[in-house]
Amino acid sequence: MEYGKLTKVQKIAAFLITIGPEAAADVMKSFESVQLEPICREMMGMPLIPTAVQRELMNEFSGVIEEGARSTLGGLGFTHAALELAKGDYTASSILSRCEPATRTEANDEIRQMDGQQVFNLIKSEQPQTIAFVLSCMDTPKAAEIVGMLVPELREEVVERLGAMEATSRDSIHKVAKNLNQHIDRRAMQQGLNRSGGVKACAEILNAMDKEMRKVLLTKVEERNAPLGAAIRKMVFSFEDIGRLSTADLQRVLREVDASILPLALKSAKPSITTALLAAMSKRAGQGLAEEIEMLGQQKPKEVEAAQSKIIEVVRKLEEAEEITIDGGGDENAQG
Repeated sequence: MEYGKLTKVQKIAAFLITIGPEAAADVMKSFESVQLEPICREMMGMPLIPTAVQRELMNEFSGVIEEGARSTLGGLGFTHAALELAKGDYTASSILSRCEPATRTEANDEIRQMDGQQVFNLIKSEQPQTIAFVLSCMDTPKAAEIVGMLVPELREEVVERLGAMEATSRDSIHKVAKNLNQHIDRRAMQQGLNRSGGVKACAEILNAMDKEMRKVLLTKVEERNAPLGAAIRKMVFSFEDIGRLSTADLQRVLREVDASILPLALKSAKPSITTALLAAMSKRAGQGLAEEIEMLGQQKPKEVEAAQSKIIEVVRKLEEAEEITIDGGGDENAQG
């Protein structure tokens, strides 16, 4: 981004991002909605304002810029926050619904292209909600990497915010949808506001994290927000959670799993997991599997984990299709 090449509208957009959402809201109140649309399009396409550009903005807009100068993250989250303060939720959503389709793909490309450390350095001092929004726009592995870099207390709040993001967006959509007029594409608007955050995205990020960190983090989120934690835990399914399935559900899973990977997957599993799976098989099949496990020599951890991952994929697919219930509680003999 070169300051000298910015148009007037782009300079205003960059200026509003630089001064922060509250100060930007005060400025936005002086604009008509039709004037705000091109400005918002530019704001949504500016996820980052370089330091050099900020300095130029301060020189040109000196006397107007105040305490919000620290805020440098733009994009949809910033634009919606500032617009909502300036114009209210309905008008903000209406304006964004007309702006977003043309800019949504490009809006966060600059952030997506950075490595995890660069993004972390950029957002580590931001508010938890801002960090959660940025993570919701990123690929799962990179988002998981960044979450792991955050200090524990901030990490917990960011994951909680990320998990709750989908519900908040949907509530907003339903509120706005009731008042939509015929000139607004309702379907496009709903797709635009339903970000990639929420329970599912949160669970995917946790699943991509270190096992011990995931376990601690999930426990902390449950302590902070029990309903949200329970919803996330339902989707954060690890191989050790096989014992939570009922015998009937385990039998359904076994019908989909390649039998050749079972011995390898169970080679280093807890006795309770092996017992649960054997109990879901016929006596003859169970004896055969137990013998195969016994015959296996030392196996590489990566190969065992790969076999377990294939079984987890089957479990998630069946649960998504509502053919099994992950939180079914398991059988008594599968616990421990």
